[in-house]
Amino acid sequence: MTEPVNRTPLIAGNWKMNTTLESGVALAKNILEGVAAIDAGFSTPGWEIAFYPPATSLALVADLCAGFDACDVLVGAQNMHAEDSGAFTGEISAEMVLSCGAGSVLLGHSERRHVFNETDAEIGAKVKAAVDAAITPVLCVGEKLEERDADKTMEVVAHQLEAGIEGLTEAEQLKTVIVAYEPVWAIGTGRTASPAQAQEVHGFLRKELGKAFEKRGGKAEDRETIRILYGGSVKPDNASELLGETDIDGALVGGASLDAQSFLGICEGSN
Repeated sequence: MTEPVNRTPLIAGNWKMNTTLESGVALAKNILEGVAAIDAGFSTPGWEIAFYPPATSLALVADLCAGFDACDVLVGAQNMHAEDSGAFTGEISAEMVLSCGAGSVLLGHSERRHVFNETDAEIGAKVKAAVDAAITPVLCVGEKLEERDADKTMEVVAHQLEAGIEGLTEAEQLKTVIVAYEPVWAIGTGRTASPAQAQEVHGFLRKELGKAFEKRGGKAEDRETIRILYGGSVKPDNASELLGETDIDGALVGGASLDAQSFLGICEGSN
């Protein structure tokens, strides 16, 4: 069996519809100061952190992070439209994301799927638009509680993954994607998938990525280059156990990312 490559772990904070301009910048600054003070982590093979603030503070947070050198920092938008421009009131485009100094975007988050009723086709179009614009998409997949109880987890996440990357026709395009597995039943509920449950799905997703690479003319082994994050009530007290699993390459953190000490605790627990 091919040995996994050294994938750079990523701890990402999705702030959702929280923080003002001032409090968002203060949160990012406190986390950066804490990361710079961590002695044990963020060394070879290296760790990265990411912030996904509201669009209102995206530019200022990106500017704040641009000069940070204790570790690599990825700043991204929480969503974007697939079109370059047009009559889409309230939306932001890839060009707008880039103009803010950001380089990533969350796509297909369960709230976008189940609260705003975004379809698989819409999410796939956004992923393609992001890759075409050299923006790193974080494609979120995950099952609802009733789907897990019906033993449909793998079917659901396989379909969401396939639909999300359908527009990417070349293996090199696929290499730019980050995947996040977020079981919907564990987001903001206090429930967390066990490390074994999370690893089972992450391992399955990696196998599916191998098939996707082969379909696009690449090698199945290319799947080892893709980072797959876990999201769903990640906290300092469970981060170490979750992120110790072979195919879990980091975390997409919700509520705990809004408190600097909690986010830093996850970072420290991940080393």
